[in-house]
Amino acid sequence: MCLVLLALNSNSEYSLVLAANRDEFYDRPTAPAGFWSDNPRILGGRDLKAGGTWLGIDRQGRIAAVTNYRQGQRESVAPRSRGHLVSEFLIGDTGAAEYLDRVSQEVELYNSFNLLAGDAAGMFYYSNREGRVRALEPAIYGLSNHLLDTPWPKVSATKTAFGALLRRRAPDLTANLFTLLANRDPARDEQLPSTGVSQEWERLLSSAFIASDRYGTRSTTVVLIGRDGRVVFVERSFGPGGVPGGEVRFEFQIVTSTVGY
Repeated sequence: MCLVLLALNSNSEYSLVLAANRDEFYDRPTAPAGFWSDNPRILGGRDLKAGGTWLGIDRQGRIAAVTNYRQGQRESVAPRSRGHLVSEFLIGDTGAAEYLDRVSQEVELYNSFNLLAGDAAGMFYYSNREGRVRALEPAIYGLSNHLLDTPWPKVSATKTAFGALLRRRAPDLTANLFTLLANRDPARDEQLPSTGVSQEWERLLSSAFIASDRYGTRSTTVVLIGRDGRVVFVERSFGPGGVPGGEVRFEFQIVTSTVGY
């Protein structure tokens, strides 16, 4: 997943709003979001190559998402896939802050990553490129393939538009968020970050929604957690060139009385 917009206690109706694009090579086998047959309390997609997931939530409102950290040169193959960072949090019962502390002691097992994890105690962020666990305050955040809130053009632009949607209380927030994350306009060349890849790739990767023959946005996911504990989870899938695939939608009530965001 390469773009995550997150709003914590920044809307009168929803305590948490998350909208995200997952970018990946089209030939990587993936299962669309659903409640897992081997762990029915967890909702999310599945990476069928290495296991794990990029984004998931359980029936208690515990939620996590991961992105990689783009640094240009190819990293050697790590012992574990970054998708296990999300799945192991959701499968277990360790608190989010404690879990990220544990992950910080195991950074050699994974290639570079950003990890968001939240539970009844709040939402937390950790990157093994930064090396510290952050407790997130109520605010609007943007994350791509650098540290949290790094002002890459697509992060800054979508974060600003995201905040505007939440402030004006759009009548159909889910539809508006899908429209926001469907933007394929690249940044101007003078705005492109320098992350060690070619300018052609920097240009391709600079749009919120990425579409090419081999690599692009595989799914867009919107998660809304209402102040009454009602969860709405909608995912749209895409194929090569950004051709739309299917859509799945789930709604459920968090089984605990409170969440930390």
